[in-house]
Amino acid sequence: MNGNKPILVTGATGAQGSTTIDALLNAGFAVRALVRNPRSTAAQALAARGVELLQGDFDDASSLNAAATGAFGVFSVQVPPRLHDPDSELRAGHNLVEAARQANIDTFVHTSVARAGDQETFIGCQEGRWDLEYWNSKSGVNDMVRIAGFAHWVILKPAFMMDNFIPPKAAGMFPLLSRGVVNTVMSQGTKLDLIAASDVGRFAAAVFAEPTHFNGQEIDLAAESLNSDEIAEVICRATGKRVVARNMSPEKAVVAGASAGLVKSQEWASVEGYKVDIGKAKSYGIALESFEEWTRRHRDDFAVNES
Repeated sequence: MNGNKPILVTGATGAQGSTTIDALLNAGFAVRALVRNPRSTAAQALAARGVELLQGDFDDASSLNAAATGAFGVFSVQVPPRLHDPDSELRAGHNLVEAARQANIDTFVHTSVARAGDQETFIGCQEGRWDLEYWNSKSGVNDMVRIAGFAHWVILKPAFMMDNFIPPKAAGMFPLLSRGVVNTVMSQGTKLDLIAASDVGRFAAAVFAEPTHFNGQEIDLAAESLNSDEIAEVICRATGKRVVARNMSPEKAVVAGASAGLVKSQEWASVEGYKVDIGKAKSYGIALESFEEWTRRHRDDFAVNES
């Protein structure tokens, strides 16, 4: 269907972008990657696999126009708003959507986050309890994708990434995991909906292979839901290292190395959570990796030492 035109992948060296490239190459697609530095080790590794590299930046509209020109589809992923630039994600999403429109892209696959768009219903929303800047940015880009007029579009909405438990994300997300502790401020027993980045990539590749079948859908993604004790037990089995869960107060979590934003996110998980219908996520015929399977596959990637 794509006439051998490439799929443009943004975030190509990140968790979701890189796994999308893996899935696209495995499916026989031609792939074009938007990278900031084509000479970087990560970019050169992509080039060695036959990926076309185009240098660009979300804030450089001309580079996005050049990257989208001649492509069949776009895989879109943006990072949350920068600390001192609250409009950064909305601006990036707008620039990419506009470039794709001008290039007459057929299929646009955007990855967002589960519950984006529900923020006004969150308990405590009106009192300013949560980081609405994050949620408004995510849902704002989703809105842009819906009304852009693409022949085919899909919004993937993953829950919490399993990849956050291994470097480089683990150091910031779970600062005590290197000492064998899964530390959170989530209330005891709170379940966290989990998804592997590789499954996001495989979903994206499936959409590009059958865009009409998936067109116009917003797909929440999670493979299973586990509490912190269960998560620690699975990591322990995979690594052979002693790993335990520890629930902390927000104040102690910050002292342990957690950012204020991360603490707020974990508090949100206790009150609201991603609420993914896991049965529906598994109904698309695309096998989703369990946390047990994922940890076994990544056992050598964990940075866990017994304390």
